[in-house]
Amino acid sequence: YEVPIEVQPDDIDELGHVNNVVFIRWIQEAAIAHWTTRASADIQKLLAWVVARHEIDYLRPVFAGDEIVATTWVGIATRRAFQRHTEIRRLKDGKVVARGLTHWCPIDWNTGRPIDPPPEVWEQFSIPGPE
Repeated sequence: YEVPIEVQPDDIDELGHVNNVVFIRWIQEAAIAHWTTRASADIQKLLAWVVARHEIDYLRPVFAGDEIVATTWVGIATRRAFQRHTEIRRLKDGKVVARGLTHWCPIDWNTGRPIDPPPEVWEQFSIPGPE
């Protein structure tokens, strides 16, 4: 799933490139866009997601005016930890500027507590892991 990203003036830090914290926001925005586009309205009312862990490799700087795209895809899931991969790429040269792996935990919208998601979530938002 791809999400185009427009670098905003506030994304640039005192070093003249996109601040590392902004990449975390972009990774989250890509995940949310994928979820809201693909999950049914009923499932979206049942559960939400919270981040349990981010792993990010910053590979190249991004500057004002760069056009970039975030590509995200699902990974292996355990009972309450769903992996999601994200790759952020600069369009002008096709270079990957960052890679992320995020572990998301499904929570009940009403209680805020972790829940076991229904089969529909497993089918759409995870791949089978090693047995």
